[in-house]
Amino acid sequence: MIENREGYIDILGYKVFAGSKKECLDKVFVYNKVHIISGNPEVLYTGLKNKKILENFKSDEALIIPDGVGTQISGKILKTPVKEKIAGIELMKEIIKRCEENEEGVYLLGASQESLDACVDKLLIEYPRLNIVGARNGFFEIENADEIINDIKDKKPLALFVAMGCPRQEKFIVKYMNDLPVKIFMGVGGSFDVIGDKVKRAPSWMINIGMEWAYRVIKEPFRIKRLGSIPKFLWLVVKDRGATNERK
Repeated sequence: MIENREGYIDILGYKVFAGSKKECLDKVFVYNKVHIISGNPEVLYTGLKNKKILENFKSDEALIIPDGVGTQISGKILKTPVKEKIAGIELMKEIIKRCEENEEGVYLLGASQESLDACVDKLLIEYPRLNIVGARNGFFEIENADEIINDIKDKKPLALFVAMGCPRQEKFIVKYMNDLPVKIFMGVGGSFDVIGDKVKRAPSWMINIGMEWAYRVIKEPFRIKRLGSIPKFLWLVVKDRGATNERK
């Protein structure tokens, strides 16, 4: 396996974490401030099209995880495979577990009020000592979010999970990351819906063979439009192979 010394691989200039989920979890808590990015092709392709998001994704405060079969395929194309896929929802729950153990606060932002309430209920069943210091739904204007920002500043959570879909959650984190007294920022897409049992995750056998995306499309056909980013992203990876070798 060809990998740089820091345990990352280069995909289109992005530093993508190449280690195990356990190694990634330990690394999260070393940062003074970190933006964890679920590095599937849709999210990374979006970053290439937005200057502010791209700058954040390539900053020292970004931790991009290989979440998605397209990112795994990209690593293999470049002959730098990652150790394992790291699903955002799984890393989120590991962070929550550690926050519970360390008596640190978490803040949940996004989804509908119904999904948010269900998510909170389920998390408190699974992690009864978890300190959820705040929870707000995602129906607000990013440019007019003073009430929410002040609430987060007042509550001072260790971790802020933002479930507003790509690229809205990334835009929120990029805009307010430096202003908030939070250590861990993570965009988690539809994870609140899954945790709250509003949306079912794929069966484990489909997850294990990298077909979770197919299950989600079957259950939510609107997602099929978003699959277009995968071949576009992979084509860019193929074209960039020479430049990737030069950056190593």
